[in-house]
Amino acid sequence: MNHTKNTLFDGVCTALATPFRDGTIDWDALREMIDTQIEGGVSAVCICGTTGEAATLTDGERLQLVARAGELIDGRVDYIVGVGSPSTSRSVSYARFAAAHGADALLAVTPYYNRGTRAGITAHFKTIADSTELPVILYNVPSRTGVNLTVAHIAEIARHPNIRGLKEAGDSLDKIADFMAELGGSMKLYSGNDSQFVPTLSLGGSGIVSVLSNILPSETVEIWRLWRAGKTEEAAKLQLTFLPLIRLLFAETNPAPLKCALEMMGLCTGELRLPLSPVPDDLRRRIAEQLGLIN
Repeated sequence: MNHTKNTLFDGVCTALATPFRDGTIDWDALREMIDTQIEGGVSAVCICGTTGEAATLTDGERLQLVARAGELIDGRVDYIVGVGSPSTSRSVSYARFAAAHGADALLAVTPYYNRGTRAGITAHFKTIADSTELPVILYNVPSRTGVNLTVAHIAEIARHPNIRGLKEAGDSLDKIADFMAELGGSMKLYSGNDSQFVPTLSLGGSGIVSVLSNILPSETVEIWRLWRAGKTEEAAKLQLTFLPLIRLLFAETNPAPLKCALEMMGLCTGELRLPLSPVPDDLRRRIAEQLGLIN
């Protein structure tokens, strides 16, 4: 894949799950998962995000994961690193380490637990953006953080030249429309919800940071390719085909259902870290049915 530093991707970025085995990161599974994504045609891979259970990684594990994933990706697709933390100084440390280990961009979630004031949140993001020359993608996920960035606040934050994109994981298409009307010419917008991929593209979005593509990379990429080719009805139809599976992937806290699916597909053990726990048998059965593994 051809990409340029400081230029954000278009298309599908997989929010990669972190594979565990017996309480530690499964490096062999990580290699296979990354290769599967690249073979599936994704534009980018993001590690240390919500789906990657970054909040449960030790600092040592996190740095190992950033370095190893950078080696495995090896410039074949864009490499996005999540640097989210309630602590601005820790996010800065993660950002600098990512920049030194091949990252093409940073994903910075709204600081959680320490729910800063508007001024504090603005300073948080700008401090991260000052720490490297990499482009920063803001990540708005109010269901996780308790804070919902408004379009006006995003516009204020985005005065910093390194803040170049938004991953929006709220539930309002009106907000996506407002964002594109206000900032579409200066920032890229990525859907943070697989169920809103095509609607986001229809409003001018640049792609998705996807959970679904962990298990269906080529199919998720095909939605993007159809859209880019002007086959909008086909793109919408394909997304709707996967809607039942998407619903199941979020029937419990992500990535618990996803890890179940990955285990069924033989890509990793499905091991989670507390407080996440394995999905109940009924959900497991329904996931298997959607994956076509049982009748």
